Amino acid sequence: MKLYTFYFSSASFRVRIALRLKGLEDDPIFVNLRDGDQFEPGYLPLNPQQQVPTLDDGGVVITQSLAILEYLEEAYPEPALLPATPDERARVRSLALAIACDIHPLNNLRVLKYLTGEMGHDETERDQWYHHWIALGLSGVERILTLTAGTGRFCHGDSPTMADVCLVPQIFNAKRYDCPLQDYPTVMSIFDACMALEAFDAAQPLKQSDAPKDR
Repeated sequence: MKLYTFYFSSASFRVRIALRLKGLEDDPIFVNLRDGDQFEPGYLPLNPQQQVPTLDDGGVVITQSLAILEYLEEAYPEPALLPATPDERARVRSLALAIACDIHPLNNLRVLKYLTGEMGHDETERDQWYHHWIALGLSGVERILTLTAGTGRFCHGDSPTMADVCLVPQIFNAKRYDCPLQDYPTVMSIFDACMALEAFDAAQPLKQSDAPKDR
């Protein structure tokens, strides 16, 4: 199993967590997004969108982190990252999508580079953009966690699910940009519970082999 990954990619981070939770070994292949490795001709057939992550499981090639998570859940069902009943599974997916589809796309690397490049915004304006969308998104996630049934030590119940796999990388990104997080006590309690687990800790960006050693 090969994982095309970049240490600071939160989408890759999700997949790294899932692989470790399921006890699956992967051979990481590093695609440096900052150096433009994703645009190399050899990578295009694997990922026509020129993004990471890409999973190659014995010739089965899958892109998009949420699709990869669903594939891993079906191909390697134990331990499960989705609960047993349809309504619980829907709740977990809704939390995962609230992060992966509503928060992350507005704050990923290529959007931020476009803001400070072609759009001509400075770093202060970029950070203002980042903080706005993080606050709006995490406020919604906090409300889901506090107002709907199912939240336990983790986003749903007392074992990690796909929702937690999506939440943790987003909090890492928020911390990188010094976003205030005190208004999300449930979110942060779940983050701390996740980071106490080896699978989450080992998957974090600066513990990856392609991370700069001087940071």
